[in-house]
Amino acid sequence: MKKASRQSTSTKSTLVDESSLRACSYLRVSTGRQSENDLSIPDQRNQIVAFCANRGLALTTEFIEPGASGMDDSRREFQKMIAQATDSDRPFDVVIVHSYSRFFRDAFGLEMYVRKLAKAGVRLISITQELGDDPSQIMMRQVIALFDEYQSRENGKHVKRAMVENARQGFHNGSPVALGYVAKEVERRGNRIKKKLFIDPVEAEVVKFIFKLYQFGDSQSGPMGIKAIVTFLNQKGYRTRQGAYFGIRTIHCILTNTTYIGESIFNRRDSKTHQLKDKAEWVVVNVPPIISRAQFEDVQATLKSRDPKVTPPRVTTGPILLTGLAFCSSCSGAMTLRTGTSRSGSLYRYYSCSTCAHMGKTACKGRSIRMDKLDTLVTNSLAEKLLSTDRLAEILTTIAEQRTVKSAEVDSRLLGLRADVLETETKLKRLYQMVEDGCTDVDDILKERVYTLKKARDRAQAALDRIGTNNMFTALPLRTIEAFGQMMRNNLSSGDVPFRKAYLRSVVSRIEVDDGMIRIIGNKLAIEQAITDQNSDPAGVRCFVRKWRPHGDSNPGYRRERAMS
Repeated sequence: MKKASRQSTSTKSTLVDESSLRACSYLRVSTGRQSENDLSIPDQRNQIVAFCANRGLALTTEFIEPGASGMDDSRREFQKMIAQATDSDRPFDVVIVHSYSRFFRDAFGLEMYVRKLAKAGVRLISITQELGDDPSQIMMRQVIALFDEYQSRENGKHVKRAMVENARQGFHNGSPVALGYVAKEVERRGNRIKKKLFIDPVEAEVVKFIFKLYQFGDSQSGPMGIKAIVTFLNQKGYRTRQGAYFGIRTIHCILTNTTYIGESIFNRRDSKTHQLKDKAEWVVVNVPPIISRAQFEDVQATLKSRDPKVTPPRVTTGPILLTGLAFCSSCSGAMTLRTGTSRSGSLYRYYSCSTCAHMGKTACKGRSIRMDKLDTLVTNSLAEKLLSTDRLAEILTTIAEQRTVKSAEVDSRLLGLRADVLETETKLKRLYQMVEDGCTDVDDILKERVYTLKKARDRAQAALDRIGTNNMFTALPLRTIEAFGQMMRNNLSSGDVPFRKAYLRSVVSRIEVDDGMIRIIGNKLAIEQAITDQNSDPAGVRCFVRKWRPHGDSNPGYRRERAMS
């Protein structure tokens, strides 16, 4: 008992000797209701402030996480704190929490972040569970974390059981309310407020209108598809509850939501994996219906018949050359592939603005251009205006001139850095000479001075090396430039599309499609790098190239040699 007492006293004394350290506090509660009505966060704050005052710690900042689970690290304030703690100029040396459960309720997550903080020189301290760094106390912290995790999972199990029972009694559990409904209080049980869903008359008319458009259309058209409904609603000024434009996914969710026939389903998906659960676990909550069951089933049958998996549309084979490079100049939306059929029945493909395709012309007026036309325009323009020998030589000359303009500033900086290195080395030599001559003793002040001078010298030398490396420039011979241009022209105009796209991306970063103009945007330094690296060996097999081993063997050369021998 005496040994244990001395060990505890020793551990406590190491924690007390922290008067020069800066600290931050992390305060957390699990639910939004706790953050609004509970006194947990003020109590955590008061106890941490008193702890810092008693230990002489300087409390510099505070991170508050209201309504966030401690079972994972998907917490904004938590990640902000970790980022600052692991940064090179961290503003604090200690993270203080009321208990380890406030920091993490997962044993693995707690240990991972404790070690991450320790690697950056930051300690985690619990004011109610003070533990040291020796193996026995580390084991105790891990045991505490396991109990915290167990308690959290048990609480989650009990909460889920209560929510399931609440749903079975016909009450709303607080999930997002579907368009057309509103959650209203119906009774109180102690501090618990019980709510049910009621029809919102205004929003319900919008829901009925959407089903009508899909079945019959408006008075001037026949039945509409989901995309046509999105365009129609956005053009007419309809908006979602949050005031945003309608999208294809939003309309599809409305048309397939069983809540509108009076069956709101709770516990359909796992809250973390979002996977569908077994139907035996579903809880159906009866709500006032907006759509008749016959109308809903008719819509589901139509949706199924139009599903591409049931009736596949015309498809195009092979990848697309400008995917990920072509954008609409009006809204910056990606230009994606669309297909269509002419009157003669022939299939044609074109790039179209994705914003207009998904949200209608209210979001963007949209533009389309034939795929073969845009591909030809881009490749021909690059071949004629960029990849000619004269144009490439002009680009490299411009880069060289820009570097020449900056060379005077670089030379001046180099001279200053060399002077700094020489000065610090001279001062260090003098200090060493004084020690050798017996003029001074090697005390703490001298050690600190030597350390400071060495750090200054190393910083100046590192900056000197960086400038020397970045300022290197070798003029490329004309035959190298000409060979690069010829190689690029050949590879952009012929060959497999994946390889053509790879070469295209090496010199082009963005293509903007306007009504009467195509803008091709690139980086001159990327072109210079591509010319310089053209003769270097590839880093490895391209991950997007299929069948890169055409004969199925891993080393065909080796096998040929074995056969010949």
